Amino acid sequence: MTETQRWTVKCQDPADGSGDVIVDLPPDLLASLGLSIGDILTIEVIGSAIVLTPKSSDSTTP
Repeated sequence: MTETQRWTVKCQDPADGSGDVIVDLPPDLLASLGLSIGDILTIEVIGSAIVLTPKSSDSTTP
């Protein structure tokens, strides 16, 4: 994918006191990125957007 797309998703509190959030990514977003359950994404904040990027499968660090 070479163009930027914006998606709006809801974050969920897992209610375990960890401060983590769960982000449910829509199936059509996953398909458009060629992702599936278990794939690893990096996350960063750029401006006012949270950017998720697929992590290279040849990377040796989690």
